[in-house]
Amino acid sequence: MSYLGGMMRGMGIEVVSRRRSATAVAAAFPGAAMVDVTSRAPQPWVRLSPFYPHGGIPVPFTPGVEAQSVEGVWQALKVFDTADVDPAKLTLTTMTGLKRTTRRFGAVHGHRAGLRGDTLLDYETARRRIYLPSYYWVLTHHAAAELAELRALADGGTVVLLDYTTNGDVTDLSTPLSHAALIRHHLEDTWPG
Repeated sequence: MSYLGGMMRGMGIEVVSRRRSATAVAAAFPGAAMVDVTSRAPQPWVRLSPFYPHGGIPVPFTPGVEAQSVEGVWQALKVFDTADVDPAKLTLTTMTGLKRTTRRFGAVHGHRAGLRGDTLLDYETARRRIYLPSYYWVLTHHAAAELAELRALADGGTVVLLDYTTNGDVTDLSTPLSHAALIRHHLEDTWPG
């Protein structure tokens, strides 16, 4: 896999920054199907956003507790200088009000291994043990139709997945992980472990 100016190149599925102009993306990928998978995408593609409230998402390390969205899980388990976990983030269905920021709560110390866990996970470990399993669960339990449509589009030509970030490397902690890149990993059977 190679990276070119905010694009992740692959075999029929490309991950491109939504911040690039539509004209530039169309010029780089003539005839490609453009699919926005962000929280601002139209139906059905918005269902692939980690902010989408599918409901019933198991919260890692917390048996019997479920969340509405993947982003709700990620934000709920963050621990800051002045704030511990926030279970209220698990119940939000609005796709807004999910983020918990360093501006408001101070530095992030890690992600708690469960709502009542004693262990704080570092960023990469939290990606692997919280974010990846939660998003994978959504893809396998709530996104079969969307994934099938993306496979069909990719069989017919290039598909460009638009996301705000393009980082598909779990170990690259310099930039947020792209869920579009994770969709691509899922479609190509290269899910990061």
